[in-house]
Amino acid sequence: MTEEIVARHYVPGGRSRGGGIGRLVGYVVDAAADAGQRHAITDTRGEAWSVPRSLVPLVGSVLVMTSERLTAPRRIHHIHMAGRGSTLRKLILTAAARTLGCIHVLHLHDYDYGNDYLGRPPWQRALVRRMFRGADRVVVLGRRDRALATDVLGVDPERVLVLHNCVPDPGPHPKADRREPVIVFLGRLSERKGVPELLAALADPAMETLRWRAVLAGDGPVDAYRAAAATLGLADRVTMPGWMEEEETRALCRQADILVLPSHQEGMAMAVLEGLAHSLAVVTTPVGAHDEAIDDGESGVFVRPGDADALAEILSSLVSHPERRAALAAGARARFEQRFSMARYLPALCHLYAGLAARPALATPVEQRPT
Repeated sequence: MTEEIVARHYVPGGRSRGGGIGRLVGYVVDAAADAGQRHAITDTRGEAWSVPRSLVPLVGSVLVMTSERLTAPRRIHHIHMAGRGSTLRKLILTAAARTLGCIHVLHLHDYDYGNDYLGRPPWQRALVRRMFRGADRVVVLGRRDRALATDVLGVDPERVLVLHNCVPDPGPHPKADRREPVIVFLGRLSERKGVPELLAALADPAMETLRWRAVLAGDGPVDAYRAAAATLGLADRVTMPGWMEEEETRALCRQADILVLPSHQEGMAMAVLEGLAHSLAVVTTPVGAHDEAIDDGESGVFVRPGDADALAEILSSLVSHPERRAALAAGARARFEQRFSMARYLPALCHLYAGLAARPALATPVEQRPT
């Protein structure tokens, strides 16, 4: 393996505290290492969720970037961002990248960046437009965010790349015809992720007489949701273990039959892709780029956001009909292999990096670039 770092990823929270972004980047770093490439990760936020408290890791990130501009001028600086405080930190980091002349990619992961952008004051919107236009390439998760980048933020369409999220291949896992199917939820326990209506659906009379159990794995106000589940009479059937690391998540998915993610807003949820990879019957909402991941009725099932009754109907049908689960599981696995495996993602990323690294070297700071 080469010791030279090909790319440095700047991730809010790093690999262990970066949520879905951190998990994706962790998968990429591991796959790159297996392919003989070295990628590095720098945490731009630390454990703090407020901008003032994250200044120390942010300053550290700028210092790392400055050092590598001198010692490794062709290194790719891959900057991952979302909305809210993440944007404010990335305004500083990308300004440093432009000033230093670093080759940098801006990778947007947010679940609703259009509204986040429109809710900012005019002076911030101007800075955001400059940030996106000043990047060497902009990576987005799907068609919606591509339109945002080109039509609203003014990025040259030739510099915008749609790169769907991906997960490692766990290998095919045929699902047994269990008498007690396992339903899993992966993600932060929150209203945005649809957890209140998921609990309501699990407590619906349509589910009451059926045999099943559910695991809701994620961080957030876990104790409050445990109490809500107990109030609904679900304490004996629903467990909430908190956040799970990668190996724990894979082990859970291997034992599961149905993945449910009734989110109100998403970019492209890693949980949905984990469900596809593990041959689960996926139930989710047609938000963000999910319609680019799921063929409704073939590789998963869509339900309207916030519709607990419809969610209960779908879940009860899947619990009751193993043949329907099996058909969706087969479609999910096929969809994963076609579109969302690391075997497709990493070559696309390497092609992007190679094109950027082959450009003529920058002799002066990037103020020379068009903005």
